[in-house]
Amino acid sequence: MAKGNKTGGRCQGTPNLLTKEMRAVLKGIISKELELIPETLKKSNPEKRIEIVLRLLPYVLPKVESVHMKEGEPLNFDF
Repeated sequence: MAKGNKTGGRCQGTPNLLTKEMRAVLKGIISKELELIPETLKKSNPEKRIEIVLRLLPYVLPKVESVHMKEGEPLNFDF
């Protein structure tokens, strides 16, 4: 990368026009596909349906991480 003052090109933070257009097209495709998911699931066999749901699950529910107690941490189970 060149060092010194910037003398040309886009201003910092200006989005690339091609990237902006590509994102708009992809957003439209994804939107249409999301609307078709319920119908696709109805047509799928049970094994394929479960596979699809399991693949979509991480985008809906956060992953659960194990919580480990640290030494000296108080044991308080008041709910």
